[in-house]
Amino acid sequence: MGWLTRFVTAVAFLAVGIIFSPETFGSKSEGEKSPTVVTALKLVHLLCFATAWGAALWVTFIGGIIMFKNLPRHQFGNLQSKMFPAYFSMVGVCCAASVVAFAYLHPWKSSGATEKYQLGFLVAAFAFNLSNLVIFTPITIEMMKERHKVEREANIGEEVGWSKNQQEAKKNPKLAAMNRKFGMLHGLSSLANIFSFGSLAIHSWYLAGKIDL
Repeated sequence: MGWLTRFVTAVAFLAVGIIFSPETFGSKSEGEKSPTVVTALKLVHLLCFATAWGAALWVTFIGGIIMFKNLPRHQFGNLQSKMFPAYFSMVGVCCAASVVAFAYLHPWKSSGATEKYQLGFLVAAFAFNLSNLVIFTPITIEMMKERHKVEREANIGEEVGWSKNQQEAKKNPKLAAMNRKFGMLHGLSSLANIFSFGSLAIHSWYLAGKIDL
């Protein structure tokens, strides 16, 4: 099944859900928000939040670890350099959409402290992703490419894992310095990603408390 077919199928199911939803033909009183608009914004918030949280969970704790343990290191790094900009862009867009929808549904002046804190967590998730997209990821990728050149000169990098890099770094001061700089940049990027994931995890608890099962 091609990408377009999958997309059309998903939209078709969404359309059926909208048609049979009781809010679709609901009426509104003067001064109240349209039930259809409110439901649509809730859907946007839920889908975007779920996409961002699920993607962060997979990339951070599952996909990245599996790839690192099974791919040659340079191949793994090149794949990550293509994947991470797309990942942070998607999660950032989803967080932004969630922020807009949540802010509309819970206006700041009339919201309670709980909703204000939750909006803050969503904004924090967006900000951490944005910092990764515009600052940490480009610098880390550039540093990785420079280190790959040094490693190729030493005939390493096509193996799985760090063992040969660590051995070479003991006798190669330039590679050792690059390892330290890359480790610092990668650490900052990972920290921002974890903070973003944590902010979304906090919001997931809030949403769970709102669901009536």
